[in-house]
Amino acid sequence: MAELILGQTLAFTADPFAHGPEAARHEAKGAILVEDGRIADLGPADRLRAAHPQAKVTDCGSALLSAGFIDAHAHYPQTAMIASWGKRLIDWLMSYTFPEEMRFSDPAYAATIARRYFDLTLSYGTTTVCSFGTIHPDSVEAYFTEARARGLRALTGKTCMDRDTAPEGLRDTARSAYDDSKRLLEKWHGVDRLSYVITPRFSPTSTPEQLAALGALWAEHPDCLMQTHLSEQTDEVAWVKSLYPEARDYLDTYEKFGLLGPGGLYGHAIHLEPREIERLKEVDASLIHCPTSNTFIGSGIFDMGGLTAAGHRVGLATDTGGGSSFSMLRTMAAAYELAQLRHRALHPAELWWLATQGSARALRLDDRIGNLAPGMEADIIALDLASTPAIAQASARAETVWQALFPTIMMGDDRAVKAVWVGGRKVGAPA
Repeated sequence: MAELILGQTLAFTADPFAHGPEAARHEAKGAILVEDGRIADLGPADRLRAAHPQAKVTDCGSALLSAGFIDAHAHYPQTAMIASWGKRLIDWLMSYTFPEEMRFSDPAYAATIARRYFDLTLSYGTTTVCSFGTIHPDSVEAYFTEARARGLRALTGKTCMDRDTAPEGLRDTARSAYDDSKRLLEKWHGVDRLSYVITPRFSPTSTPEQLAALGALWAEHPDCLMQTHLSEQTDEVAWVKSLYPEARDYLDTYEKFGLLGPGGLYGHAIHLEPREIERLKEVDASLIHCPTSNTFIGSGIFDMGGLTAAGHRVGLATDTGGGSSFSMLRTMAAAYELAQLRHRALHPAELWWLATQGSARALRLDDRIGNLAPGMEADIIALDLASTPAIAQASARAETVWQALFPTIMMGDDRAVKAVWVGGRKVGAPA
């Protein structure tokens, strides 16, 4: 049966970084018609109610209806260790991340964390995540099994590390990385709403042989995405240079092994050289901004203004557990604050686009998710723009939708999320 969801609607007809806030379309009394898991129509509530009198009506009042949030770079295996006292990246990995990831050799533990992770992300209105797994194939099995049971569009891959810079309990080989990744890819990629992502963690933890093997796998399956990390911290960049002294720069350690191209997702991308910026744009790769992680671990400030002005694909991500929140609202707030330090005040339309359509575009899924438009998959959230007294008193003074929305971006949390629809199925107010 068709469902008509009533409320304020916010959709995009273009990229606000290129076309300004006018790229967004706001309907104060709007409606979304959902049929068979997809958006069938969108527009003024009066028109849709008259055109579809038999549809089930769900009235969300003054709540804002939007596409669900899309987290373009996360580490679901780090769920239990989020907000561990921070050091620099390499120490933090050795002290917290790698010991936690070793626990995923236990399939039952992986399944427990996958359930907890999706409970948390849905509670914050995130309906799609692109996550790293661990070296254990069971980490991928648990993630995809849980996502499929919930009807989610979800992406992940087995993380590959074979260099002795990683602990012995978290190392595979070039051969097993290729074989395990291929087997998982063939089992899961394209099943329901799932996508496999080829996943070398980053070049410091992979040998040239492993990077070459994964580059070959990507060449064999170019419809898959490939995700990794790039230029997160200055000491990481120096580490890469010491391990790959013949490389022109950090990006070259991927490029020479077939791991640079459209469909490449490069997390962080803070300390880029001019050649790297040019090559990433030339191949139309995606750069994934992880603002809470960049501040929590002290990595640096992503050049949002410069890179978007140059036409790069940019997505937004929590990078949990290096990031300090599962919330894309908090992530938008951090992106705003960091951009301010580069004297670029991101408009609320730009922030919202990054967390929805921009991240979908980075994942090359913007024809399916990330926007309210006919034909799109019906991943929808309803947001209360007066969810706390502080937010309510600010939004009450608003004269525009952006003035009403911005306090929720800056101060909102899971209390703002009234309801979530996944593939047209309401999963309800988060617990």
